[in-house]
Amino acid sequence: MAAAVALGRDAQGTSAPNPNVGCIVVDADGTIVGRGATAPGGRPHAEALALAEAGTRARGGTLFTTLEPCNHRSPRGPACSALIVEAGLARVVVGIVDPDPRTAGAGLKRLEDAGIAVTTDVCADEARDSMAGWLTRQRLGRPRITLKLALSIDGKIALPSGESKWITGEDARAHVHFERAHHDMILVGRGTLQADTPRLDVRLPGLEERSPRRALLSRGEAVTGWEMLRSPQDVFRLHDVNDLLVEGGSATATAFLAADLVDRILLYRAPIIIGEGRQSVGYIGLDAIGDAHGRWEARDGRSLGIDRLEVYERVRSNQAEG
Repeated sequence: MAAAVALGRDAQGTSAPNPNVGCIVVDADGTIVGRGATAPGGRPHAEALALAEAGTRARGGTLFTTLEPCNHRSPRGPACSALIVEAGLARVVVGIVDPDPRTAGAGLKRLEDAGIAVTTDVCADEARDSMAGWLTRQRLGRPRITLKLALSIDGKIALPSGESKWITGEDARAHVHFERAHHDMILVGRGTLQADTPRLDVRLPGLEERSPRRALLSRGEAVTGWEMLRSPQDVFRLHDVNDLLVEGGSATATAFLAADLVDRILLYRAPIIIGEGRQSVGYIGLDAIGDAHGRWEARDGRSLGIDRLEVYERVRSNQAEG
């Protein structure tokens, strides 16, 4: 299952509107004979690809999948639960149950009715984390939103003049490009567009083709090559985006935080002090320090060359799927 989770993670940012599922097929002797991850655009599904690779060697074997196999036929392909029954597998191991009402346990029932042994909730936390974007869209009706901030030690994002290239070093910037490759869309405000003319592409060798769609938060005129969001609330109409990366600048970060739409923060902190300069975030509606506590949980922290990455996730009362 850990290998299936890794396959699914690699498909993050390419599978929308479908979940980024990973799948492994093991034959009756315990040898891996099929691997699959949801294809770009959502089809074929991970199970279909893994079964196609395994062929007849899947009969009597075990299939590991991070998400319950779908139970609904689509114009784009058959139900994965039906493919599994046809393949003659003896056992299916599932990370988490599908919250999509078209499946939601029905896929597992079809397998069990066919005499296939089913085990669920294996590496469930890891599977859930790997598909956090899609699960957020299922639960909240919008993408999972990650806010990226590059700061000095004293919390500034730029000099008073607006100069900000480069606050962080090469390793931190490479990590940002890796994150971009695993998001469906990347968003900035018009101020950042005018000041920096950002490309917002992925410039890591081998991942250049995974540059996300570009979006602009602005009430002004549309810009060729950019999708327009007139307000942060427009994220609720992004039905084909699982993971949205918000990169800048201060006004945009403030708008999303004030609307309580940020689920994850990537904070890249450089070992420099700027002093007087531009703040990363403005007023977000908090009037008491007590109101700020308990909202964010530290999930990761590591060195990236000379810089430090801190990852925080929003603590919400409705974390469970469904």
